[in-house]
Amino acid sequence: MAIETFKRYENKYRLSQPSALLLQDLLRPHMDPDPHNAGGALYPIHTLYYDTPGSDFIRASLQKPSYKEKLRLRSYGRPEMDSEVFVEIKKKVAGVVNKRRSAMRLSQAYAFLKSGELRGNIPTQNAQVLREIAYVLSRCELRPALHMSYERLAFRGERDLRVSFDRNILARRGDLRLESGAHGDPLLTSGEWLMEIKAAQSLPLWLCRLLSELRIYPAGFSKYGSAYTRELLRQGADGRPFVPARKPEIDLPAHPALA
Repeated sequence: MAIETFKRYENKYRLSQPSALLLQDLLRPHMDPDPHNAGGALYPIHTLYYDTPGSDFIRASLQKPSYKEKLRLRSYGRPEMDSEVFVEIKKKVAGVVNKRRSAMRLSQAYAFLKSGELRGNIPTQNAQVLREIAYVLSRCELRPALHMSYERLAFRGERDLRVSFDRNILARRGDLRLESGAHGDPLLTSGEWLMEIKAAQSLPLWLCRLLSELRIYPAGFSKYGSAYTRELLRQGADGRPFVPARKPEIDLPAHPALA
């Protein structure tokens, strides 16, 4: 349950099914599969994004400022209340992504993100990142805003290089619990994949050549941003505000400073 910190550049690419499968085959001689992809099976990811009632975090992010941040809760697989999950704060400064996270049980994570106070046995090495997250919770009225789920195939290479392929990306505004599993509205067209390339340094020459030969180019795509934009378009289409299917069961009280 040690703190994990990632600092790197990230680029995203939208790929058709044939392009994704071809590229996956071409990566295998250069990179190792993620340990979670045992036997070639994709592993599920569930993410709960936290935001203000006015969606201030994602609205600011869509304006592409030099600094932006996200707070989220993530699990690998459908969790139970005593399963290990990760509380993450993700910041992007001048194009460089810095992600800091700490592991804890799902029940602990819910309580922490609701109250901003740590309860139970949390390893001392996580104190710094948890204080940072607690500060964010103290200055903003945050609550569960969006559930995102997808299946991932990932590869690891030299110099912290990581390439991941996500499919079946589903987003929902209601039933905001990780333990509820994967369901929601698809963000990509049928058969489409989202590839992410993450590197602490410049990309290796062999990968640059491969992307060039296949004519694969970056396409800015934010999972949370795309879901939020789609919601705004839905509001404009029928003239009514978007209402979740049901009230989130994890409800944060308003912070006094924002009352």
